[in-house]
Amino acid sequence: MELGGFNLTQNTTSSLQTISRRELCELVRSQLQALLEVADFQGAKAILKPVQPADIAEAIEGLPETQQAIAFRLLSKAEAIEVYENLDSTVQQTLLEKFQRQEVIDIVEKMSPDDRARLFDELPAKVVKRLLAQLSSEERQATNLLLGYEADTAGRIMTPEYISLKENFTVTQTLERIRSLSHVSETIYYLYITDMARRLTGTLSLRDLVTSGPESRIGEIMTRDPVFVHTDTDQEEVARLIQRYDFLAVPVTDREQRLVGIITVDDVIDIIEREATEDIYALSGVQSDGDNYFQTNLLTVARRRVMWLLILLLTNTVTGSIIKSQEDLLTRLAVLAAFIPLLTGTGGNVGAQSSTVVIRGLNTDEIGSLGVAQVIGREAIAGALLGATLGILATIWAYWLDGNLSVALAVGSSLMAISLLASVAGSSLPFLFRYLGLDPALMSAPFITTAVDVLGVLIYFSIARLILGM
Repeated sequence: MELGGFNLTQNTTSSLQTISRRELCELVRSQLQALLEVADFQGAKAILKPVQPADIAEAIEGLPETQQAIAFRLLSKAEAIEVYENLDSTVQQTLLEKFQRQEVIDIVEKMSPDDRARLFDELPAKVVKRLLAQLSSEERQATNLLLGYEADTAGRIMTPEYISLKENFTVTQTLERIRSLSHVSETIYYLYITDMARRLTGTLSLRDLVTSGPESRIGEIMTRDPVFVHTDTDQEEVARLIQRYDFLAVPVTDREQRLVGIITVDDVIDIIEREATEDIYALSGVQSDGDNYFQTNLLTVARRRVMWLLILLLTNTVTGSIIKSQEDLLTRLAVLAAFIPLLTGTGGNVGAQSSTVVIRGLNTDEIGSLGVAQVIGREAIAGALLGATLGILATIWAYWLDGNLSVALAVGSSLMAISLLASVAGSSLPFLFRYLGLDPALMSAPFITTAVDVLGVLIYFSIARLILGM
């Protein structure tokens, strides 16, 4: 079988390694679509056989909706579960609607509890209730456990599938336990030691286990005082913790320090991507409920964006009012109006830069060791340096255009003041929002730009009147 020039029956691995993952998914999707259109299902199966589940999921997502269910049914049961867990939530829902009831139950039953909980978050309440009723008592209990925690917390994203041990186990007994439970555990690279009350007392890596003597006791080789998170810990804090300590997984305990689950690094990567996406949307003044922006109904998209735009529109009317109030000055020196876009645009850009670096620093905790005053002071100095450089250039440019030294000085001095103001505002307002319990990302570039526009115009005309003696 040929895949875009790559032979899938001979030297498959080496062939596929010569192209990028994105190219591979596109090749699989195009060839799969072509084979499904001519009903060559055996050929389609052969196309999918050497491909990783995550890449199959991306290829299926790119198919027309009418072909997605057909392609999914070509997979074996074991592979279908892995592929389904990697699919976008909207495609998951579409497939559930097309499957027969028993097919749906088989898929949902075999999903890992944390992936199942994420799917249920996206489904209508009636559908979730029906699916829960069809699950085995064990899986239903595991899913209800996760759904009982607040969204975006460690409890909601953890999995109860882990391997726990007691301190008196020997290495030989532990290896036997791993063999018997490996098929139901999310990971075996970390093992967790609990006492009789299920309280977490230590952790043990698989490396330390296999390098110890067969009769060694777990209590002798385990790591005591382990790093862990509580069920109500924010998911972003969990991600930072795993990044800080280079963990593959972190244990989750309740308030009594009883072990209730673990969070693995693959879940954390998904969290980081979602949180980064939300922050980027917020920085642009676009509301997001965590769903795929490009698959959201256009009316919903417009409704989410129009609120910020209306606020900015009303704010900009203040700028217009200030300009109108300076009608006498503009009538006598109309050239002043020519430099308004230069000043407001530059000030907005300086403020947006300051707010962006501060918001990012707050999210990554890079500025945790610095005080608020030190961060704002640092940005104020940067704004002053930028203002001095840009102000000198603007003065030269304005004088070259108009030949009026007083106007040129007014433009240059205003730009210096506006740059300093923009830097201070851009760096301080995110701190203010955080203090008020709001997302600092809401103090986004559009808001900063509009605020600096208003104040910048006011500063410009005030300085112009002072220098020109008007």
